This record gives sequence, structure tokens and C-alpha cells, in this order.
Amino acid sequence: MKQQEDDLWSSLPEDVALKIASSLQVGDVCNLGSCSTFWRGLCRSDFLWESLARQRWPLLLGPCGDDSSSSSSSVVRGFERSGFDMNMEPFYERWECFYIKWHKEMARRAVLVVQYIEQYTSSDSLEIREYLKAIEDLSFMQLGFTDIQMFFFRPKVSVLINLVGLHYCINWLGVPAEDVMKALENHSISQRQVCVKWWKVGRWFYGFRMRDESHSRQVSLQDITTNAPEKKSEVLGVLRRGAVHEVLRVQISVAAPSYTSWSHQSS
Repeated sequence: MKQQEDDLWSSLPEDVALKIASSLQVGDVCNLGSCSTFWRGLCRSDFLWESLARQRWPLLLGPCGDDSSSSSSSVVRGFERSGFDMNMEPFYERWECFYIKWHKEMARRAVLVVQYIEQYTSSDSLEIREYLKAIEDLSFMQLGFTDIQMFFFRPKVSVLINLVGLHYCINWLGVPAEDVMKALENHSISQRQVCVKWWKVGRWFYGFRMRDESHSRQVSLQDITTNAPEKKSEVLGVLRRGAVHEVLRVQISVAAPSYTSWSHQSS
């Protein structure tokens, strides 16, 4: 019976089989590879794992279908400096080995950024300088959308870590809002809330400078992801710009449960 199943699958055109496998998540590809001899061979294909790697790390390797070798060769050189040589792996397993090793490397990098955020988080709050530095680090490390979901969208970590990952996906990776929203919902964190506070230099009035102004807004991760009304857009602008020009300080904190949304304070 098993031989008949193998014969049935082996009659499937290889390009069609590869198309099916490349549309799956990595875990599903591994499970598919255990179904039959045919799928085991196909699911270890170098072509398939290169496609999976390019889908996961487009900033690093270029998008799927990119025939340019410049981006991938630079990554290979980087791995060789770290002791990884793709030419030492079996030909048909080179990209699978690359994927596994790079997954471990991305996990290490993600942990470093998470630890950095936790180090500078005081009383459930984070200053804008450290917030923007964490996002810049993610960009420099070239983490992909899947990496962010694995390490930054977990419900067990602080919502401040969720927010850093969210901001990075929207403004650096350019992930469509609907895809980000789906990921937030899948991880049950879309309704988690943060409070953004900022202080502005007091305005001049007839030769006298008025007292500095303080503002605060409470938003959910869903608010930031979806098309935001004017006040929410103001929050996004503050998070992107940081403490510049008339803004003296910006602080992001975990929202208190009793905090009223869209409060505005002036002093």
C-alpha cells in the first residue's frame, strides 16, 4: 500500500510538488517530509529551502525569484567568517543547513534586543531614546517578520517589547497592516495597551514663556496597526520622531487598567 502511495505521489510533476511545499510553513514542510519517500526527498530540496529562506529574510537575501547572487553571497561570506561554510555541507542540504543555522543566529540576536529593552525598562516604562535604539538594532540585525512574531509578539513578554516589534514591522519592514493585525490576533496581544507621554516646551506669549506642556495618550496595539484617527496619528508621529525640536521628552509605559483612553493633560 505504501509503495502505491509513493508511486502516486511520484507521478506528480516536480514543479507542482515544489509549489505546494513552498507555500507551507517550515514546521509543515518537516511534517510533510515524513509522509512518504517521495516527499522526504523533495522536502530536503535545496531549491525549496532557498525559497523558504528568501521568504523569511527578504532584507538579508532578497525576495523570492531574485536571481542576483550579490546579496546571498555576502551572507555566505558572513557565515564563513563565523565558521559556517556552505560548501562543506552536502550539496542537496546546503540551504536547509543555512536555514537552521541562520534561525539560531536570529534567535540569538532577538534575545539581545529583548534583553536590552528589559535592561532599560524602569517601572514598566521606557524612554524614547532606548525605544528607537532597539528598533534600529532590529533593522541592523535584519530580522524578518517571522522572527518578530516568534520573539516579540509573545504574550508572556512586556507589551513594550510587543510595541517595539510592531513599530519595526510597520515602519522598517513595510509589512501590510492586515498581515500585522492578523499576527497580533493570532498571538492574542492586539488589545494590549501602552501609554505614550511627551513633554513640550512652553510657548512664548507676549515675551513670556509659558509652562512646559505634558500630553498623554493611551492606545492599543490594534489602534496603532489599523487606520488611525487624528489623535492616534499624533501618537505615531511622536513615536517616530522621538524627542526633537519642541518635544523635550517621550516616555512609553504599560497602560494602567484604570487609565482613561485619550486623556489630555496640560500644565
